[in-house]
Amino acid sequence: MSVVALPNTSNVDEIVEIMMRDGGVIIENFISDDILDTLRSDLSPVLDQTPPAVDDNFLGKRTRRLSRLFSRSRAMADIATNPLYHDVARAILCAPVHVWLGEDRTEMIPELRVGMAQAIQIWPGETAQPLHRDDNVFLWRHPTKGREARVQIMIAITDFTHANGGTLVVPGSHLWDDERMPEKHEALPTEMKAGSALIFLGSTYHAGGTNLSDAPRTGLTMALDAAHLRQEENMYLTLAPDVVASFPEHIQRLLGWSAGRNFMGWIEADGQLIDPIELVSNGRALPLAGDLEAR
Repeated sequence: MSVVALPNTSNVDEIVEIMMRDGGVIIENFISDDILDTLRSDLSPVLDQTPPAVDDNFLGKRTRRLSRLFSRSRAMADIATNPLYHDVARAILCAPVHVWLGEDRTEMIPELRVGMAQAIQIWPGETAQPLHRDDNVFLWRHPTKGREARVQIMIAITDFTHANGGTLVVPGSHLWDDERMPEKHEALPTEMKAGSALIFLGSTYHAGGTNLSDAPRTGLTMALDAAHLRQEENMYLTLAPDVVASFPEHIQRLLGWSAGRNFMGWIEADGQLIDPIELVSNGRALPLAGDLEAR
């Protein structure tokens, strides 16, 4: 048994159907060779200088982790807006919610946010992570009954194999309740060529695998989350306003510099509650100055 793999010519409906059944799917040749080369040239020199995260069984004793990726590679924007990934995430996460505003029955649709992004390099001798769900950060309860919080991607920067720690996935585990414990024998290794990607739900049990090979395994993960949830990675401190302003508006919105249609994340300026995208697009300083002086 293996994780289902589809060509990059597959349509969104087909991908969503398999994800809602299995919890994840591999998309072959997800990114182009040019984008793959750019990611390698931008991130590899920094990873080479990055020590292992900590002496920890979860983050890894022989695993290097690199974040703040939108400040390190312009190719991150290509991943966040890749039509297959973006549209699959929108189809799964952006279900409408109906609320009363007085006598008006109003539809609100959550938008998407980049919740986190990280390059993960597993070195030889690293043992497997504990199986876990990434929507644990939201204290999400399961089964989700179709109301998912996160659609995540893991892109193979180097080939992923069973031997080198290809991401472990437990098919169907997104349907389990919170009382059922995942077991190692239920997990399947993700095997895919560099440039391919695993797209999976935040409710799916998964883990980094054991690297029994003689070379590091490098992947790049990103989460697209429903925008009414707090971002796991604090983009407001890791990305300078001028860096954010240098991206197109749709990337600025994905990074969190927008209140969205439900107006979550507004800011007051001159007595008005405004969408912060207005500050970014107009080149106004962030954060706005207040009345207090730093002492």
